[in-house]
Order: sequence, then structure tokens, then C-alpha cells
Amino acid sequence: MPRPGPPPPNPAGGASKTFRVPGPPVCFSPKPRRRVAFFPRQTGDLRMKGDPQIVRKGFGLKQEIAGQLSSDYASDLVDRARAADYRLVWPGLAVRIAKEFGFCYGVERAIDYAYETRKKFPDRRLFLTGEIIHNPRVNLRLREIGYQFLDGSYDSVLGNRDLTPDDIVLLPAFGVTTGMLDELKQVGCLLVDTTCGSVLNVWRNVEKYARDGFTCLIHGKWKHEETRATASRALIYATGRYLVVLDLLETEQVCRYIRGEGDRAEFLARFANAVSAGFDPALHLDRIGMANQTTMLSTESMAIANRVRDAMRVRYGEQDLAARFRSFDTICSATQDRQDAVKALLADPPQMMIVIGGFNSSNTGHLTEMCAERVPTFHIEEAGHIETGERIVHLPVAARTPVVAEGWWPADVIEIGITAGASTPDREIGRVIERLLQIRGIADGTPG
Repeated sequence: MPRPGPPPPNPAGGASKTFRVPGPPVCFSPKPRRRVAFFPRQTGDLRMKGDPQIVRKGFGLKQEIAGQLSSDYASDLVDRARAADYRLVWPGLAVRIAKEFGFCYGVERAIDYAYETRKKFPDRRLFLTGEIIHNPRVNLRLREIGYQFLDGSYDSVLGNRDLTPDDIVLLPAFGVTTGMLDELKQVGCLLVDTTCGSVLNVWRNVEKYARDGFTCLIHGKWKHEETRATASRALIYATGRYLVVLDLLETEQVCRYIRGEGDRAEFLARFANAVSAGFDPALHLDRIGMANQTTMLSTESMAIANRVRDAMRVRYGEQDLAARFRSFDTICSATQDRQDAVKALLADPPQMMIVIGGFNSSNTGHLTEMCAERVPTFHIEEAGHIETGERIVHLPVAARTPVVAEGWWPADVIEIGITAGASTPDREIGRVIERLLQIRGIADGTPG
């Protein structure tokens, strides 16, 4: 458990380069105040003597990996769409793309670090704790260049017990729990941290809540890697507690209890997997701080915060509200930008929407929800899910498993809108457009 202290600064805002993580404070600074003996220098080992070093700035090899990244993830067709105001037109088909889509900065950074690490250490064993982002093609590509996944996914066979101090482990863009971080540090391997800055911003608020004795109420999915990591931050202080709510329905059950209308046994049964150990709603709902999984639907997060605020006002009165309720907007700006772009696209709706992204991608799922309210919408992971003009494999809104839809593309549908989640590479978006052209018999991929 770390020593009490201020929360970590936003790495994107401010001059400080010091980040607080569970365990003794670690500093990674381009201008260290004291000399540090690194060893062995000839292997590029960046561990500080006696304690593993966490690398948060990459290895300065962005130019060296640029060609490989472009080859793996770029698309000339998508580049042409950007140059044409996100609209491509052929005889019999028009494709409109939301003006914010695909890879966000945090995802690009995580992938950059993964490729830089491979370049820096061509002969070392490389691991990821789990998926680096929620996109199967990207994760499979990392497996192909030598990464193994400690959770056993993508046919990986080595786990945490197989790690040695000579290994290198990447922490994913979602972050990892404090328990996982402590376990990896104990091994002594080099850690490359790709945790997104937006996630770190949430952690900063959560740690403040915990330090001040507030229960952290997280709008998110309790199984999601990011939410688990965020919840663990609430426990770095003895006064910390957390509760995870999925939606407004679960929020209302929390609000009823706050207002004194709830049943304890029913509450604990409903949230059995979504609360910290020893959580007692009679004791731990008297002071609440709001947080989000950064990829949730922003309008729902705001509605949840407002509903909890109202319940606290009813219970404790306006005069005590500020001392008992805190809320900050912690939705990722990239998530918000993609949701806003979809709203703009749907202001003049196409006949149909295709949403591209991992089936386990939270932000992609919310884009699908938004589109499905207006037009027929199909959430696919890859171009191969468009089997023919008659058959498509897609994930319906609120479904747990994909299904096959027949007759999905009527002949009179000639304008299709496209958006993609923040973990979707341009290459896959381009492949989807190429597949649409192929189905409609448009041989020349150059728009007219």
C-alpha cells in the first residue's frame, strides 16, 4: 500500500514527470536529480538497482517503426475519404464516414509503445497482461510479432508464474489493478506502461475520493479491465470503498437506498460482484464521489450523476450536499468526440450504418446504440463479417453474442454511413469499404 500523498498529476498537463503508483514512488524524468546506475548497459536494461523501472515515455523509436505501423494499420482509401470531406461516391453507392472515428491518441500511443519495445528488445521475451486494446486484429498482430498474453488469450501458453526478471511486460491502455502491478513489480521484470492518460485522470479523482473517505461510485462494467483497475485505486487507502453501476436501472436501486427506501439483502445480492469487500450500504453511501469507465455513453453518465446528486439532496439537504457528493466529468475526450461525430452524421441520416470495432469494445457498443436509434445498424468486427449482400455477422444492441442477419442490404440502399470505435485501425475500415464495393460490383476503388 502506498504512502499517503497527493494523487498523480495528469501526464498531459503540467511540467512534472513524476507519477504515483502503488508501492514506493517511482520517478521517470528526462533530467533526474541524481545519477542512477543502470545495468547491464549493453542489453538496454532500464531497471533501477533493487527495484523494477516502469517506462512511461516509450523508447524514442517512433520514426524507426513508422513504416511498419503504416503497413499494418493505414489505408489509402480512408485517407482519400478524409481528403474528400469524409464522403466517397461511386455509381450506385455513397459512403459517409463520421468525422471522428477509429484510433484515438491513447490507442495509437499504446500500439506505438508495443512496436517500439519490440524494436528496442528484439531478443527479449515480451508479454502483455491481456489485450492491449479491444481489437482482435491488433492483438493478433502483436502475437505475430512475438508478444505473449499472460491471460492465455491468442494461443499464448505462458502465464505470470513463468515470468523472470529478464522479461518485459506491457501494461495495456486500460491499465491494470494495483494487485497485478504489485505482482509484476515483485518479479522484477521491466514494465512498459501504456495506460491511457484519460484513465489516469479518472484514477486521480478516485484516489482523492478514497483519501477523503468518499465511496467511489463508478459508472461502468464491473468485468471490464479498465473498471477493475479503477476500482482497485479506491482501495489504496483504508477509507476507500467502491460501487459499480451499469446503467440507470441499477442507479435507481442505489438511489432508493440512499433515500432510505432500499432493502439491504436485495442491494447486496444485486451488487455482489460490483462492490468492494465488506461494503455496507447503510454505512458507505453517506458520502459519494462519481467516476466513469471512460468509454461509457456520456449522456447516461451525466444522467446517473444527476440522479445520485438528487438522492443525496433528498436525504441530507442542500446545505450538506457539497460535503457529501462530488462529481467530475471523466469521460474520455476521444469517446466524446466520436459520439458527437455520430450525432452530427445522424442529423442527416444515411439509409444504414455500419459500426466497426471489437465485439467486446465498450465505446464501439455505445456508438452502435446511438446509430440503432435512428437507422438500421450493424456492428461488425471486420470486413470478413460481411459475407455477402444477403448475409452479415453482427452484434445487435444489448446482445452478448453475434448473430447472422439475412437480407441485410436491400437493393435500394445506396447510402451507407460508417463509424468505428477508438480501437479500430484505418486498415480495417478501408477493408470494409472495399468489401461493400465488391458486393455491389464496383471494380474500380477510386470514387467518382
